[in-house]
Parts: sequence; C-alpha cells; structure tokens
Amino acid sequence: MKRIILYTVCGMVLASMLNSCHIYRKYQRPDDITTEGLFRDTIPAGEALPDDSLNIGDMDWTEIFTDPALQTLIRAGLEKNSDLQSALLQVEAVQADFKAARLAFLPSFTLSPQGAVSSFDLKKASWTYNVPITASWEIDIFGRLMNSKRNAKAALVQSKAYAQAVRTQIIAAIANGYYTLLMLDKQLAITEETALLWEQSVQTMRDMKIGGMTNEAAIAQSEANCRMIAASIPALRRQIRETENSLSTLLYQAPQTIARGSFDDQTLPDMLHAGVPVQMLANRPDVQAAEMSLASAYYSTNIARSALYPNLVISGSAGWTNSAGSTIINPGKLLLSAAASLVQPIFNHGSNLARLKAAKAQQEIAAIGFQQTILNAGKEVSDALYQYQSYNEILAQRHLQVAALHDAVEYTESLMKLGTSTYLEVLTAQQSLLSAQLSEVSDTYQSMIAVVSLYHALGGGREIEDEKK
Repeated sequence: MKRIILYTVCGMVLASMLNSCHIYRKYQRPDDITTEGLFRDTIPAGEALPDDSLNIGDMDWTEIFTDPALQTLIRAGLEKNSDLQSALLQVEAVQADFKAARLAFLPSFTLSPQGAVSSFDLKKASWTYNVPITASWEIDIFGRLMNSKRNAKAALVQSKAYAQAVRTQIIAAIANGYYTLLMLDKQLAITEETALLWEQSVQTMRDMKIGGMTNEAAIAQSEANCRMIAASIPALRRQIRETENSLSTLLYQAPQTIARGSFDDQTLPDMLHAGVPVQMLANRPDVQAAEMSLASAYYSTNIARSALYPNLVISGSAGWTNSAGSTIINPGKLLLSAAASLVQPIFNHGSNLARLKAAKAQQEIAAIGFQQTILNAGKEVSDALYQYQSYNEILAQRHLQVAALHDAVEYTESLMKLGTSTYLEVLTAQQSLLSAQLSEVSDTYQSMIAVVSLYHALGGGREIEDEKK
C-alpha cells in the first residue's frame, strides 16, 4: 500500500514537472517588440549607420556641457536634488527585498523554549521544560522561489533604471534652466541697449524740431515707442528671477542668485549622432524600466502558474525536554523529529487559475506599455534631431536678416537727417531690428535646447562606468 502511494505521488510530481518546464525559463524580450524606423527619416538617403555608430547619449555630460558654471550647478544638483536622493534610497529598499528573496532558498530556523510548573492536589510542584529548535525548508520543485527571486531582481534593475532616469532628467532640467537664464540675460541686455538708443533718438528728434526738420507729433510717437521698450524690461527681470528660483529648487536650496556665464560664450557639439534605434533599448533608463516591468510581470505569471502544482516542504525539530508524557525525566533527553509534506491544490484550483489569468493579462499590459515607451522615446529623438536641424537653418537666415536690418536703420537715420526720409521709416526699421535681434537670441536658445533634448532622449548623463561593472 505504501509503495502504491509513493508511486502515485512520484507520478504526480513527474507529470507536473513535464507540464511546467517553461516555468524555469528566464525572461526574454518578445519577438514583436521592434525599434524599426523609430528615428524616422533623420538619416540622409543612401546612408546607413553601423551597429557601433556614435551616440552622443554615451558621452559624459561634462563633454556636452563645457561651461564651468553650468558644470558646477549640475554637480550640485546630482549631489543634493531631493528626487534623486529619494530614488537612490528606493534602490536601497529594493536591494533589501532582493536579498530577502535570495535567502528564501535557505531553511528557516526557529527557537521556541517552553516551560511549565504544575501541582496536583497541592502536592509538590513539578517543573517541565521543552527547548526545541524547529527547521522548515521548502524544496523549490516548481520554481516559486526561483521566480520570486528573479522578480525581485527585475524590480531591483527597474529601481536602478528609475534612479538613472531621474539623474538624466536633473541634468537636462538644470541645463535647460541655465540656458534659459543666459537667453533672458541676453534679451535683457539687447532691450536695455535699445531703450538707451531710443532715448537718445528722442533727444535727437527734439533737436531736429528746433531746426524745423520734424514736428511735435513725431517726437510724441518717438517717446511712446521708447516707453514701450522700457516697459518690457521689468518683465524680463521678473522672468530671470523666476528662473533663478526654479533652478534653486532643483538644487535643493533656497531661492538665490545663480552664478552664470555669458550667452555668447556657449559652445555645444556641432555634429549630433543619434546612433541606431536599438541602442536606445540599452541606453535609455525609462525604456529599461519599462522592460523590467514586463520582466517582473512575466515572473509574476510564473509564480501564479507554480501555485497550480504541488508544494514540497521538509521540516524537522531537535531539542531537549524532560517531559515524557505522564512522567518527568531529569536530566532531560534529546528529542528529534522529521517530516515531509507534499501539498497538491485541489479545491482552490479554480481561484489559482483565475490568478494566473489575471497575471497573464498584466503581462500583456506590460508588453504594450514597453512598446509604447519605445515609441515615445523614438518620437523624442526624432523631434530633437529635426528641431536642431530646423533651428540651424533658421539661424542662418536670421543672421542675414539682422545684418540687413542694421544697415536699414543706419540708412534711414542718415536719410532722415538729410530730410529725405520720414521718422516713420526710421521707427519701422528700429522696431524690425529689435524684433529680429530678440528672435535671433531665441532661435539660438532653441538650438541649444535641441541639443539638451537629444542628449536626454538618448539616455545621456547615465553613470556609464557603474553600468559596466
């Protein structure tokens, strides 16, 4: 009879193992996840990039942002930013969970000493004690513990990827804020210089009125435009202050003046290489995090599947006791026991199947989310590349426009002094020049931001050396 039971149990275990062999497989990226055409038409026709193509996302951030003042700010942000510090602490917490999952493979030991004093009919009391050490060890036949460990490892990698994503975001945000400050400084300088020139122009108009070369209406119009330019100066100063406050918040410090360089002294890479789309799967932290979310869902499905199969637990105890049923033995004796249990779910099979179905649905959702994250990343790279290209083309025309308008202002002012031109023509030329100068600064700024955006979109700013270890 015992042999029949043993053969039956062994048969159940063998059949279950044959049916659940895929439980032991590690996560592999689904074949339908694709990066084809992510960067659209950013590669010139007839050209192809090799698999080891240069990628500015692999460059250290100090090679991209060479301004010493900006580097100081970025270092301070990476050291103090509250979001990054919280992300790093989250990594430590997940590391502890992963360690706990690894220790689950080892037997668990429990020490539970007990003692009692008893007396019958007021007779002499007797002392009994029991000092057992119990052990329990789950034999991971169907991969529940193994998949739990792999799930915890995927969660750890995901938390590290999130911390890296926060790091790249901080670098990009500080660079954006810094270049915004420089752009506002430049626009303020241009506006203040223009306001001063227009005040001088008003005085010139008054002198011309004395000579009968203009009238009071022209002077009033000149003063009105001078005040219009002056009125824009406080707004620019307000934007500078707000940008400084925002940067201070990123640096985890009270609002204060930000030390910075000059807009005209900034240098950024002339040639931007995006590499090939497949590199983004390994480089971009949010894509890594999305894939680890899919891997975690995959292992959760395996855990739910393993609940359908038997669970083998070996337990035992050893200890000293002086209680031998109805008698008391002094000194105590060694007591040993061992047992094994094999539990096959029967009545809760339906609920386990429901959990498995739910886990599979979550896995499919994670796969969709992973592909969507890849598509979003590709869009950001494509946008940044085209933005950089288009603003460089705009700047080439803007430089010519500003140079032409400088000449126009000089010519119309000279003609007005000779009496062959009207103040309206001078005013139009001056307004056009100011607008073009401010646009030139804005276009240059947008070109800088395109570099920052591309660097961020390609996963730049990662701790590359740490990833190789």
